[in-house]
Amino acid sequence: MIRLLVFLGNPGSEYRNTRHNAGFLLADYLYPSEDWQMKFHSAYLSAPRWKVMKPMTFMNLSGTAVSEAFSFFKLKADEILVIHDDTELPLGKAKLQRGGGLQGHKGLRSIKERIGSDDFYRLRIGIGKPKHNDLALFVTTPFTKDEMITLSSVFALCKAMLDTPEKECEKSVLN
Repeated sequence: MIRLLVFLGNPGSEYRNTRHNAGFLLADYLYPSEDWQMKFHSAYLSAPRWKVMKPMTFMNLSGTAVSEAFSFFKLKADEILVIHDDTELPLGKAKLQRGGGLQGHKGLRSIKERIGSDDFYRLRIGIGKPKHNDLALFVTTPFTKDEMITLSSVFALCKAMLDTPEKECEKSVLN
């Protein structure tokens, strides 16, 4: 059973609507008026169904925050669901799965290194691939207005996917 949701992103206004912050954006969509507090180097809240966190350690050090909650709550890896951006999926798709490769995602790698396992669940939010090969620039570039509209539709699908978070699935708003 999932006990902890971890929404990945980067803190700071300069990263607010960037592709790498798809996880933070979904957290804000799902919990818009919640009273977040600082705990575990994260914006944190205790929701009725699970604990929720947005690590404030920057993406590449997400494992620091996750490992603190992991130890404090005495969790197993498969009780964690990490929500993150994914360049392997096109914008408009989301995929829920357990385990799997890290696809070069440094936030996921940091979590695996710190908790000693990659057997956690992931909700992968597609952001597409860069047209040019500068991945770092691509993920730190803000979504366009049209992309934000698509992302809003994807977030509605993600919300439905969280109703049964242990059930692997893929959903799309694409035709």
